[in-house]
Amino acid sequence: MAQTTGTIDDFGMDTITLAGSLENKLQAMRDAGFSQVMLKANDIVGHAGGVDAAVRAVQASGLRVTGFQVLRDFEGLSGHLHSYKVDIAKAMLEMAHALGAPLLLACSSTSQHATQDLDAIARDLRKLAMLAVPLGIKVAYEGLSWGRTINEYTTAWDVICRADAPNLGIGIDSFHAFATNTPLDGLDRLDVRKIFLVQLSDFMWQETRTVEERISTARTFRVFPGEGVHSAQVADLVLRLAALGYRGDYSFEVFNDDYQQMPLPMVAQRARASARWLGEEVLRRSVPLPNRMRLKVATPP
Repeated sequence: MAQTTGTIDDFGMDTITLAGSLENKLQAMRDAGFSQVMLKANDIVGHAGGVDAAVRAVQASGLRVTGFQVLRDFEGLSGHLHSYKVDIAKAMLEMAHALGAPLLLACSSTSQHATQDLDAIARDLRKLAMLAVPLGIKVAYEGLSWGRTINEYTTAWDVICRADAPNLGIGIDSFHAFATNTPLDGLDRLDVRKIFLVQLSDFMWQETRTVEERISTARTFRVFPGEGVHSAQVADLVLRLAALGYRGDYSFEVFNDDYQQMPLPMVAQRARASARWLGEEVLRRSVPLPNRMRLKVATPP
């Protein structure tokens, strides 16, 4: 596991945030000073030259691959639905392997066809992890805040423990933890060695009152850490993880329709400001919150 240094190298962008070609996305990240990238499958299979050309573009970029996403609705199914999802999982794992991705991100199921039996869910996750073993890939399981059964990181951790597979761990997403108001005290229950990925983002309102609002915000209006109203919570999350001994990757998973219409360098520089705030202000205490001024406190006469 990498050593957290409190620099931009600890943080990476996700291709989902930027518009344009894969090559242009990777270049914008490099130009902003990032050294790692989380890859979304659409950017790979949608490449004009095909998957092989996309793999070559990633390799040529010099960016380290944080991981590959996202496998959805895998667990809890049966019969032909389960067989179908196994085929999808195998294809995702093969692409991850070709890209040099060390992990595959899998999100908790939202399907009404999936069982809510936790032991059955755990068995499926163990099966997924075993499919990844020959390829040397880890599986990070993330609880979506609108998941049917698993919708908090605490319950995700429960089924991960039940599955008991060495290459199956948890993916923590700050958006989902804040959207469900899940207490961060639950982090103390986790085995830090099984925290495989931490995804960070912020958003512009304190709460999401309905599931529909939660989904809409998650998919269209996340912002970079420090740009929204949950800055203190993001900082608390990062500091708690550091105190636990987490030394893995942080990835900015920022779905934002506005950023999709902006020039790539502008968006990547906003991400850089966020990384510097987290790395230097939160972990090292040296630079101001992105896009905000420090206010001087007047000394009393």
